[in-house]
Amino acid sequence: METTPAPSKADVCASGPTAHPRPDGQDHYTISEVVAVTGLTAHTLRWYERIGLMPHIDRSHTGQRRYSNRDLDWLAFVGKLRLTGMPVAHMVRYAELVRVGEDTFEERRELLESTRRDVLSRIAELQDTLSVLDFKIDFYAGARRASERA
Repeated sequence: METTPAPSKADVCASGPTAHPRPDGQDHYTISEVVAVTGLTAHTLRWYERIGLMPHIDRSHTGQRRYSNRDLDWLAFVGKLRLTGMPVAHMVRYAELVRVGEDTFEERRELLESTRRDVLSRIAELQDTLSVLDFKIDFYAGARRASERA
């Protein structure tokens, strides 16, 4: 009998095999270093913190934000969610569910499945659009060849 492995108790939010480039051994980053690594603005990072998308950012003894590698992994994941077109409110809800813990796995999965359906629908629309563009490009290429032969 085949068994499915139990889900990890930690919600690892790495966006995939290629994470943000980071200096070896470093796990504390200033907001300016995170800006350089992620391409996000300092304003966006502060906004993410304010709305609950990036809560509990560690602070230095002088009050400066100190981001960790785990924070960078989370930001990479949030970036992927942004690319899906997921509304910010849904991203914030997902972040809240992550903080609550493993009892929310089902709700998180449902939220991601809904987003996945939306992405698949958009991909289908884009494939249709691409077909129309290819048809028009071929039409114009054929018309040009015909006029050159005349």
